Amino acid sequence: MPSDESIYCYHCRRYHPREEMRRIETKGSKKWRCINSIEATKKSTTQRDAFGKSVTAINKSDSQARIKSRVNAERLVAGR
Repeated sequence: MPSDESIYCYHCRRYHPREEMRRIETKGSKKWRCINSIEATKKSTTQRDAFGKSVTAINKSDSQARIKSRVNAERLVAGR
């Protein structure tokens, strides 16, 4: 659960403490992005791909955990 001092990173889709974030200019607006994702863009293609795959794996795991929790809650309410 994000705290009041957390900011959403549009790149890795996670909340980070404000001090780990930077505001960047995009084509249409300014968005928040974490320092880790910004630094990852400066590395080799192989390292960037590895970073992207790790972020994808974390996001997928979080999503599956939320779905499982929701299903369990629905079963509990339904009395199964």
